[in-house]
Amino acid sequence: MDEQQYMQQEEGWDREGLLDPAWERQQRKTFTAWCNSHLRKAGTQIEHIEEDFRNGLKLMLLLEVISGEQLPKPDRGKMRFHKIANVNKALEFIASKGVRLVSIGAEEIVDGNAKMTLGMIWTIILRFAIQDISVEESSAKEGLLLWCQRKTAPYKNVNVQNFHMSWKDGLAFCALIHRHRPDLIDYDKLRKDDPLTNLQTAFEVAEKHLDIPQMLDAQELVEMAKPDERAIMTYVSCYYHAFSGAQKAETAANRILKVLGLNQENERLMDEYERLASDLLEWIERMKPWLEDRTTDNTMEGVQRKLDDFRDYRVKQKPPKTEEKGHLEAAYNTLQTKLRLSNRPAFMPSEGKLVQDIANAWKGLEGAEKGYEEWLLAEMRRLERLDHLAKKFYHKAGIHQKWSHGQEEALALEDYKACTFQEVKALMKKHEAFESDLAAHQDRVEQIAAIGQELNDLDYHDARTINDSCAAICNEWDRLGDATQKRRTALENIEQILDSIEQQHLEFAKRAAPFNNWLDGAKEDLEDMFIVHSIEEIKGLIEAHVSFKDTLPQAQKEEESISALVQNIKKIQRQYGLPEQVCVNTYSTISEEELREKWRTVCDMVPVRDASLQTELSKQKRHELLRNEFAQIANELYPWITKITKDTNRISMEMVGSLEEVKNSLVEFQQKMVAQVPKLEALEKKHQEMQDELVFDNILTPHTMEAIHTAWEHLKTTIALTINEVENQILMRDAKGLTQEQMNEFRSSFNHFDRDQNGTLHPENFRGCLIMAGLDVTPDTVQGEAEFQRIMALVDPSGTNNVTFQSFIDFMTRESTDSDTAEQVVESFRILAGDKPYITAQELRNELPPDQAEYCISRMSRYSAGDAPGDALDYESFSTALYGESDL
Repeated sequence: MDEQQYMQQEEGWDREGLLDPAWERQQRKTFTAWCNSHLRKAGTQIEHIEEDFRNGLKLMLLLEVISGEQLPKPDRGKMRFHKIANVNKALEFIASKGVRLVSIGAEEIVDGNAKMTLGMIWTIILRFAIQDISVEESSAKEGLLLWCQRKTAPYKNVNVQNFHMSWKDGLAFCALIHRHRPDLIDYDKLRKDDPLTNLQTAFEVAEKHLDIPQMLDAQELVEMAKPDERAIMTYVSCYYHAFSGAQKAETAANRILKVLGLNQENERLMDEYERLASDLLEWIERMKPWLEDRTTDNTMEGVQRKLDDFRDYRVKQKPPKTEEKGHLEAAYNTLQTKLRLSNRPAFMPSEGKLVQDIANAWKGLEGAEKGYEEWLLAEMRRLERLDHLAKKFYHKAGIHQKWSHGQEEALALEDYKACTFQEVKALMKKHEAFESDLAAHQDRVEQIAAIGQELNDLDYHDARTINDSCAAICNEWDRLGDATQKRRTALENIEQILDSIEQQHLEFAKRAAPFNNWLDGAKEDLEDMFIVHSIEEIKGLIEAHVSFKDTLPQAQKEEESISALVQNIKKIQRQYGLPEQVCVNTYSTISEEELREKWRTVCDMVPVRDASLQTELSKQKRHELLRNEFAQIANELYPWITKITKDTNRISMEMVGSLEEVKNSLVEFQQKMVAQVPKLEALEKKHQEMQDELVFDNILTPHTMEAIHTAWEHLKTTIALTINEVENQILMRDAKGLTQEQMNEFRSSFNHFDRDQNGTLHPENFRGCLIMAGLDVTPDTVQGEAEFQRIMALVDPSGTNNVTFQSFIDFMTRESTDSDTAEQVVESFRILAGDKPYITAQELRNELPPDQAEYCISRMSRYSAGDAPGDALDYESFSTALYGESDL
């Protein structure tokens, strides 16, 4: 019930009704004593309340005393109309104070109507003694009752619920006196079953020590079935005004304690933010050069060490820093929220330590991290291929050098000068066979040169040795070509003289040379090392090997056929008794024994090749199993992370239900993430096994370990920040006194204009939100645009062109919030200082706890104006500094 309704109810007197005789008697005594307590200040008093106010003179005097204002000059005549005129002046003054006088006229007062007179006096008491009482959110009667309840709450046998029955035993009066002046009454000696003694004690002590006249009769109060409420309220209001001075000092001290406590806590949070920001930025600056370093010793061992160091960074060093970053952002948001709620200026971190600065540094770190890992993996693949190519180069170069050894010297011989025609013919055929062999080796030389070039292109660490070897082979090959051409020319000149040669030797030479080359090629292929990365590749090699084995029967027939030529020559030699010299094949450098030995070697190498291919097949099958196991977990975990992330974003945008329910949902998501940690660890273990096995690709899943790590950390950070945002909204809601329906309405309006669904509003979307809320911020008028720019300066002081939901609700509720201001703090210090413009250190120590008192003394500047003492302190500038100069 508000003040106006209460006053109207009390003023609504029934002209025809009658007061209870006991109540009327009690009101006469109480109201008379109350009037005399004020009239004695003017040197007069009344004895009969319905008689002494009839001429209006003392009534006007009473109003002047209790209001401190001058009433119009009274009429001094004794006629009835003079008295009515004086009473009307008094009633008009009462009405000017906002009091409606119902059914009370000057004639009834002049005629001595007791009921009307008592009603008028009660209206005066309500207006000047009770109406201005305010406790917390209550005022007038409710405020006075709440004050009594607060002050008597600690006392046993006292339960103040009204202004009649709760006061009959006298303990409530004694409790009020003892609460403020414990030296006047020994409360523990009072008994509830002795109300008369309790009442007499309270009335006598109040009159003697508190200057409150005895307005009630103790015996009458005990005997009455229900005391008069107005009489009790009138008497109790005197207690309230007697103790109001102490109440003001207590309120002032409590306000200062609250302000100082908030300021100390905010300073602690600011220092903690600066420390955490400095540590995190220092760590990032220390890590980035390492992650941006692309130097290597070009060896597999060196790159493997770098990869191990990177895994240690990813698993052990970075996760704690990720948590520190989330804690830092949450601490910053909490600090800003507390500063806004306590009407303090926003916290501005040191240069380079803004949340955006830290986010940018972190983004740069993650970019360097991603590039470093990609470089490491590429470098590992490059070095692995380099090692394979180098081995292949040396293998082929060795075969070539073995073949070419002595060829230059043989080509340079002039043995044909001392030969017969047949011998020259043989030399010619032999040379043709050599040219065929030389052509067959052309492909190998080109392969050696190509491999050497690729090693140079891939920056092989021992490229100088490769280049020297390759240059030697190429130079030798050029010399062999020149020497071959020169020998052919010489033999062709002699061939014109020489005619015949044994055809079978020629046939042997023709067939043995390519077969020998095929054997060399087969041996080289069987000895050739291979590197594969999938089952399909090894199966392709196995199929090629099977195809090669299919050619072996035909090759065996060729070997047997070539051997048959030699056996046939020997048979002819024996049959015709020819010299053994004819068995010497002058057309070929390849003997039957050499072919047979190479054939046996090739046949022995086939099963060895089979075994190595099967071993590699088993290895690739193991790699495929690792890919399958990794993909199975990754294809389950990544979609789960994506779903929880979407659910978190949806909850943060929709805010369905109470903020506590939303927070509980987010905490449940955190618990679900904890339940998924074993699966994440299992996935990391599979990833490590794949890295150890040098398995770098996986076509069975599009999700990499890096992507899952990034999504996991993003979800973890998003949930933590969203919980922090909800907790700040709860803190803001409770501080602002908002209902859940109001919070939901604000959230619905905000989300309606959040077109991008990113939790912030652009200025024009924010303008639409304000217009929908009923504010005149249209851009069509100068006044509307100016108002909008003023509001933007409040909600976006940094000029980011983004308005957060917290800034939105902070603005929408700013006007209705009962927050401390600099003026209130100055007024509180002024009360403690006894209305002086300064306060002393001793006064602060007397009124405040030691910690807060010393805090104020250490930060207040000296007050040197006028005749202030040496220890005078300037509390006004100190209060201004707490809130910023803009508040005063």
